[in-house]
Amino acid sequence: QLQAYGGGSVQTGGSLRLSCAASGRSFSNYMMGWFRQGPGKEREFVAGISRGGDSTYYGDSVKGRFTISRDNAKNTGYLQMDSLKSEDTVVYYCEARSTTSQVIYTARRHYNHWGQGTQVTVSS
Repeated sequence: QLQAYGGGSVQTGGSLRLSCAASGRSFSNYMMGWFRQGPGKEREFVAGISRGGDSTYYGDSVKGRFTISRDNAKNTGYLQMDSLKSEDTVVYYCEARSTTSQVIYTARRHYNHWGQGTQVTVSS
């Protein structure tokens, strides 16, 4: 089970940090990704991190502004969002996939664990 939290309202140019709490054991056996989805749109890949945290990958729309990280000892992943724009206003989800490799998947079909999202609203 995954639970994303930390969303809220922020002004343009501001920052938020999202967290993803994972229940159960062996969080370090899972690669993790953040996705986001706006009304009537498909879920979009935002960022991914390998199971050990050594590798990261970002979608073009957030590259240079968002930072993904994880703390396996706390079974928690994070998404630091800086320089927020109005177009970042959507619901954010964390998803995970058990893996033995360092591969980071960008397509949702590769993920097999997810939970409820958290709303981020950016306004001027």
